[in-house]
Amino acid sequence: MELLSVPIEGLVLFKPRLFFDDRGYFFESYQQLKLEQFGIKHPFVQDNQSRSKKGVVRGLHFQKPPYAQAKLVRVVHGEILDVAVDLRKESPTYGTYFAVHLSAENLLQFYIPEGFAHGFSALAEDTIVQYKCSSFYNKEAEGTIIYNDPTLNIDWKVDSPIVTLKDLEGEQFNNFKTPF
Repeated sequence: MELLSVPIEGLVLFKPRLFFDDRGYFFESYQQLKLEQFGIKHPFVQDNQSRSKKGVVRGLHFQKPPYAQAKLVRVVHGEILDVAVDLRKESPTYGTYFAVHLSAENLLQFYIPEGFAHGFSALAEDTIVQYKCSSFYNKEAEGTIIYNDPTLNIDWKVDSPIVTLKDLEGEQFNNFKTPF
């Protein structure tokens, strides 16, 4: 696995090693010992998968402690702009975000630790995103920051976002009280 540089401490971006032959390719999409070398040491307990139309924006979601979740995100089909917003109040990058293109072609994987809000926009039709979570989902611990928050000013790279009512009712970042 090749570790790539990111500007926010705690986030990890990497590309798995691919093995090609005349049939196609093979790679380890998850290998605990290799991830531990990158500082990712907790077990994952839940796998999630979503399918989205081009233009869908999901997020910005997080789980409040003690149900906070770390996520390991990858794209099985299509392409997304994946976004992580730092919600850790003691962090020098609190309130900033990092965005990266993940696709079925580049095979990048993005680790987002606890203390971040997460969201993505689908940049291709029939985009399938798969992610591992370090904690089980808990509805009462769910939090959402509105995707188009003016303070965060995220460019989702879509012209007419398709967003659920739940995500449209997310908190404004300047009114948000972080639990992290």
